[in-house]
Amino acid sequence: MSVQVDARGFSCPQPVILTRKALEKGQFPIEVLVETVTSRENVRRVAEKAGCRVSVEEVGNEFKLIITKE
Repeated sequence: MSVQVDARGFSCPQPVILTRKALEKGQFPIEVLVETVTSRENVRRVAEKAGCRVSVEEVGNEFKLIITKE
């Protein structure tokens, strides 16, 4: 069962903070929903620094990042 983080409507650094909290819980995969390219890249960066793999899907004008542990 995946964990979902809905960070739509939040500006940085809030999406990163929410993602870090989900990463600390250690339940994978984690799906993060964001609206901006900046949030997408910041969330991707924090997840990759934590040793995770990140795939990105563009859904309309939004992004869904799927974070898995390598």
